[in-house]
Amino acid sequence: MKPAKSLKKGWPVRTWVQLVFFAWIAILAVGKGLAEAGMDMPFLPDVSLHAVCPFGGVVTLYNLATLGRYVQKIHASSVVLMTLVFVLAVLLGPVFCGWVCPLGSIQEWIGKLGRKLLGRRYNRILLPRTDRVLRYARYAVLIWVVYVTARSGSLIFANIDPYYALFQFWTGEVAPAALVILGLTLAGSLLTERPWCKYACPYGALLGLFNKISLFKVRRKAASCIDCKRCDRACPMNITVSTADKVTDHQCISCYACTSESACPVPDTVVVETRAANPRVVSGQPGGSL
Repeated sequence: MKPAKSLKKGWPVRTWVQLVFFAWIAILAVGKGLAEAGMDMPFLPDVSLHAVCPFGGVVTLYNLATLGRYVQKIHASSVVLMTLVFVLAVLLGPVFCGWVCPLGSIQEWIGKLGRKLLGRRYNRILLPRTDRVLRYARYAVLIWVVYVTARSGSLIFANIDPYYALFQFWTGEVAPAALVILGLTLAGSLLTERPWCKYACPYGALLGLFNKISLFKVRRKAASCIDCKRCDRACPMNITVSTADKVTDHQCISCYACTSESACPVPDTVVVETRAANPRVVSGQPGGSL
């Protein structure tokens, strides 16, 4: 699998995909908000954001298995989307995180401004040891969310969810805590790339585990690698691709930025393939390996 080619300079395929999904979720949010305010627009769908959130499928699994019903506000569509995302993760890793998630996209876009403001200091704010420890915090969030949701039968995570707050802040239905977390996430994006994704996202934590078993992985061919470290600098999650024969780091979001021609100057050196000639594995740092 070769890297996605640019449709035109500065606008790779992934950017277009991100924009399409961001616009789609924004349209759904506006349509639902107007419908609940009594202003139905026939050309806007009346669909809840919870119905198109695959993480809702995860948190409702316990209730569905034991009680035969969904957690409040969760729909069957969430389970369908969860299944689809899991299938894609088995094939390609967490492509939902790197290509689809609107919250991840807006962090990335704000990060472009942060990179201009901070230069080389951007995405290097925390000490490496502190950064490595914090990256496992999202697994604590995942365990807490699943446990509390299963015990309560309600969507507790909505009260702190910055994704929901991003598209519903104007409705007056968003919990103050979610607005605060959204503000911290967007502000933090000026300092480091995708702070919510790295340190707190429970769904990203779960999908990151698929990097161990995904069929297609980012692979580096040591024979042609010139050790320029450009792949490392291109990685938004600070993974050291230049020391890995294949990237299985739980922080990889399958954005494939390290495989682009702008990252690696040597053709067919950092690629996305099913297997490599050299089976030796280095997980990549600082994200670590699970």
